[in-house]
Amino acid sequence: MSNLYLIPTTLGETSVEKVLPAEIMQVVRKLQYFVVENTRTARRHLKKMVPEIVIDDLDFKELNEHTEKKELELLLEPAFRGFDIGILSEAGCPGVADPGADLVGLAHTKGIKVVPLVGPSSILLSLMASGLNGQNFAFIGYIPVKPAERAAAIRDLERTSGRDKQTQIFIEAPYRNTKLLEDLLSVCNGHTKLCIAVDLTMDSEFVVTKTVAEWKKRIPELGKRPAIFLLQSS
Repeated sequence: MSNLYLIPTTLGETSVEKVLPAEIMQVVRKLQYFVVENTRTARRHLKKMVPEIVIDDLDFKELNEHTEKKELELLLEPAFRGFDIGILSEAGCPGVADPGADLVGLAHTKGIKVVPLVGPSSILLSLMASGLNGQNFAFIGYIPVKPAERAAAIRDLERTSGRDKQTQIFIEAPYRNTKLLEDLLSVCNGHTKLCIAVDLTMDSEFVVTKTVAEWKKRIPELGKRPAIFLLQSS
């Protein structure tokens, strides 16, 4: 039986040794076929993991937001011939907030063994460090960009959190971090808790939880750094 290995990558400019077990490098060394979001980025990730790897000997197929459902089976073609495949995300764990989930789902229906490998997830790392409810939480992904829709979405997240005692986790494109934070502080109640986690696993890591009222006293400069936000209303 062929395997589909879910290969985590670093979340940023972090050393491989800090966040990835040695087993991952052993898996990478034996693979020839990879499904990736972006070939250029994937080549860089693999070279970082295994410096001696010969990139030109590898076969890359891309899976991203432009990939149509009908193309997915073609990506698994090497597995039908008995070869193992590795799937890489742009950052963190494949299949989580990632287009790789569709391919993983198809692999199950085709009898291909799915093997998840241990690596960093910004969702779990931020939740671990937030001090918010880790027994009941929801990852929302991206919330709307248009002002009226965004404000309504934030109010809904806050209501849901308070009603269900549930931590709400969401992300934004880095260049819109500041605007999202402004909207959160404008819309949410002062007693609502907000955790901001930036540059996870990197030397510049910043993870702080405060109430919205406390954040308003001193608003952090997030810039275009990768960030994740967690909200909990009482």
